[in-house]
Parts: sequence; C-alpha cells; structure tokens
Amino acid sequence: MDLQGKTILVGVTGSIAAYWATELIGILKNMNVDVRVVMTKNAEEFITPLTLQTVAGNNVLTNLFSTDNCEVSHIAYAQRADVIIIVPATANIIGKIAHGIADDALSTIVMATKSPVIICPAMNNAMWTNFIVQENVEKLKKHGYIFVDPEYGKMVCKEIGIGRLAQIESIIKKLCEITDQDVKVRV
Repeated sequence: MDLQGKTILVGVTGSIAAYWATELIGILKNMNVDVRVVMTKNAEEFITPLTLQTVAGNNVLTNLFSTDNCEVSHIAYAQRADVIIIVPATANIIGKIAHGIADDALSTIVMATKSPVIICPAMNNAMWTNFIVQENVEKLKKHGYIFVDPEYGKMVCKEIGIGRLAQIESIIKKLCEITDQDVKVRV
C-alpha cells in the first residue's frame, strides 16, 4: 500500500502507550508520508514534543492558540490532513469527541476536519469495558469514526485484559485500507 504523498496527522494523548506513537511516526516517515503531530497536555507527561518533532521532521502542535505563518494552526491542520489517527486514544479524548467538546488542539482539529479519523484506544481493561466508554465508541462508529480496537494482554498496571494498544502493524494496515479507498465523510 502506498501512502507516499499523503499528509497524516497523528494525535497523541496522555497514556503510557504514547511512546508507541514514536514508532508509528518513524514507520510513516520511512513510507515518505508528511507526518504532522498534535499532542494533548497530558501526552506531554509521557513523551516530549521534541522527541516527536525529531522523528516527524515537523513542528508539534501542543497549543490550541498557536499560529503558523499567520494561519490558525488547528484549522490548517484539520483541512490539510488526508487522515487523522489518534495513537493512543484515551477514554478522555473518546468522550470529548463523542460529545463535541473541543477544548484543546487535538479535539478542535477533529471537530474541524472532514477527513477520516482513526481512533486507536489504549487504557486499562476496566476503563475500556466501562459502559459509558463503550457507548461513546458506538456513537462515534455510527458517525463514521474508524476504530482499531485495543488488544488483550498484560498491561503496565500488571492486569491482564483488553485495553493494550493494537500492534503498530495493525494500525498501519488500517491506515492503508482507509487511504486506498474512498471513505465517506462523517455526518
């Protein structure tokens, strides 16, 4: 699958799985993808913007009110991305998107885009199976958001269950599937 020439926006949220975003970005760069990154404030507790900027080769957006070349950055990012992929996606960002809350750069970009959005959750099993999180996931799926569901396994908290971030290969495969076909714009 050829992603060359695509602009992929990678959203990174506050989860221990945030370090996997570095691997995803590196693979995308090796595929000659223009990778743009936006991080939530909580993501910065797990990985630095400088790390992701170095791997992506582009500035990392961390502030909703940033401007770049006199453009409103979050609107420019939303309009230029061929696909937005959130790796990892926390229960918090899933809930914000499901309820139209746009109070940081990432959630605002998602609200402003017409591009496909792929959400790759990573959280503790108890959080993932929580009925409110599952209602939010189902709501987003009904509106055309695409999920790469978390996997079963041992988590950092030493528990075993569903909640681990999907393998990077599975995420890349879904990304290639989405960019290879015409995707209906969300309603």
